[in-house]
Amino acid sequence: MSDEPSLREVRLQKLGRMRELGHDPYRVETFERTDSAKGLLDNFEEGKPVSFAGRVVSYRLMGKAGFAHLSDGDHKIQGYFRKDDVGEIGWELYNLLDVGDHVGVTGKLFTTKTGEKSIHVDTVTPLSKALHNVPIGKEKDGVVFYGLSDVDQRYRHRHLDLIANADARKALINRSKIASSVRRYFDSQGYIEVETPMLQLEAGGAAARPFHTHYNAYEINVKMRISLELYLKRLICGDIPAVYEIGRVFRNEGVSNRHLPEFTMLEFYEAYGNLDTMMRRVEEVFSHVAAEVFGSQIVAMPAREEGGPEITLDFGKPWRRLDLLGAIEEHAGIDRNELKEFGTAKKAMHRVGLPTEKENNLGGIIEKLLEVFVEPTLIEPTFLIGYPIETSPLAKKDPNNPRMTRRFEGYVLGREVCNAFSEINDPIDQRERFEQQLDERAKGDDEAHPMDEEFLYALETGMPPTGGCGIGIDRMAMLLTGSDHIREVVMFPFMKPRKEAEEE
Repeated sequence: MSDEPSLREVRLQKLGRMRELGHDPYRVETFERTDSAKGLLDNFEEGKPVSFAGRVVSYRLMGKAGFAHLSDGDHKIQGYFRKDDVGEIGWELYNLLDVGDHVGVTGKLFTTKTGEKSIHVDTVTPLSKALHNVPIGKEKDGVVFYGLSDVDQRYRHRHLDLIANADARKALINRSKIASSVRRYFDSQGYIEVETPMLQLEAGGAAARPFHTHYNAYEINVKMRISLELYLKRLICGDIPAVYEIGRVFRNEGVSNRHLPEFTMLEFYEAYGNLDTMMRRVEEVFSHVAAEVFGSQIVAMPAREEGGPEITLDFGKPWRRLDLLGAIEEHAGIDRNELKEFGTAKKAMHRVGLPTEKENNLGGIIEKLLEVFVEPTLIEPTFLIGYPIETSPLAKKDPNNPRMTRRFEGYVLGREVCNAFSEINDPIDQRERFEQQLDERAKGDDEAHPMDEEFLYALETGMPPTGGCGIGIDRMAMLLTGSDHIREVVMFPFMKPRKEAEEE
């Protein structure tokens, strides 16, 4: 067993020496900064006195002088430290610094012989000591080496990802900006932002299994919400004409690169609106966010395949509108007349090579054909219109085809980004739909919609014609930031405990 002290022990010793010198970094409560690193560099004035604080991201000692780059998270600026300028104690403090520490400096702006804008430091104030190695890579010619690349580490220790990876940091910050921009759009359109309950007796509004928990104060079992829909529509019943909510929902189901069981949903509802109103809102909110957060309604996406062409999406023009059954006819080669009855649809599904054993209704077959044959073709922003009644228990029936509903989904790059209806406001129709869903539940579909008497009572009080839509904020962020995995745009995705993850 080695007698050599560990890295942590060495850094604790350095911390102890800082304290002996009267510079305990943890006793400092504040440090006044002249400007951000970017502000100092953009408004550079040779010889200007400044103060700055940041994390040490590079360190280079050269005899009685040295350099260190200090980062405030967004940008970095170089500090030049010389023993004759900072004094004996200041010089020793500089020698006790490690990559990862926070430090405050004062000095004057100057340009080095190599032309780099820097701070000529005259005082050093330690502000924190990193007791662990911080995986900050080496940068050369704009390329970073030896940084943090392990995906599990990046997601499990997000703070390290934010420190070490500029692209990851940018995507996460842009995700927050996207949510703020969405709020500004709906506020400007006269919508009211609200909050609705996360704990519910009946978790409805979507086809999903809920998480269960126990309410100790009332001694009852409750469910985590799977949607925002039913409570928001109760507000429409209360004559609040336009409402929206951005909130967490919880669906106890699988994990993929496009879905997490805990995710953020935007839902909005507008009285006296319909399916077409919602299409316009979706077009406008994507256009608004792209322009406000990214500076252009035209967004460049990475190539879908290695070596393939870059994809350009224009959110400033109207989205394509396609009929769902027509799209299946085109891409699966199944005549829409075959999709009128369960028996003929099942035969057609078998004919095109898809398994049929688990299908027990016409709507499920139609949506499986959509998933396999149509979704991958929907690259440019597209609304797919007209969904089966079995999978749309909250949408109005299509008056021209009562087996279908007034519902659309929006797709970009082959991914669903929104789901919208002309909402049912007929309480008798809505009760019948819920009863049909109960039949599906009795047959073993544990994702079928529950009966919700409180919501039905609100409908029976009267709800005007209403359009409603849901957009996954995380998926919207994935799309606009060019991220392939939903965890890239979620600050702290749930991670399986390390021991269990290693045993798999």
